[in-house]
Amino acid sequence: MTQQFILAPRYRLDDECLWLEGIDPSRHYWISVNSDSQLQVAIPGLIVSSIEELREVISRFRSLQPQESMTVDRIAGSGFTLHCISSNCYAIEGEVAGSLTWHLFDKESIESLLMTSHQDWLPSHKEIELGRKRLALAFEQPAYTSA
Repeated sequence: MTQQFILAPRYRLDDECLWLEGIDPSRHYWISVNSDSQLQVAIPGLIVSSIEELREVISRFRSLQPQESMTVDRIAGSGFTLHCISSNCYAIEGEVAGSLTWHLFDKESIESLLMTSHQDWLPSHKEIELGRKRLALAFEQPAYTSA
């Protein structure tokens, strides 16, 4: 059997290939890597408690310069680091098939993903199912591991 070769895909809102599977209620971005629906990852997304916090994060994002990064923390679980590669190329790192992979996005895509943290944004039924899938995967993990 051949091992999968993961490229660092660049996602744009106007892509012909479907890459965004959905955004679950816990604001994880479900992405089909290389437009392969069998190879999905859930990247932690932004969660805010107020519109002021959302404005602050968007402002920080818009002020990023090439080779700068910003860390977005989450209350529960790990957050993510957003790297500015160039004026219209941003990366969020994640793990795909056991390998570190940078998911590349244009500015418009990142802004759209960040905007889903607004309190008035509601997930679709399909996206609620993605949240259930994430919860089921969490239950498969051991609660305790010995060192």
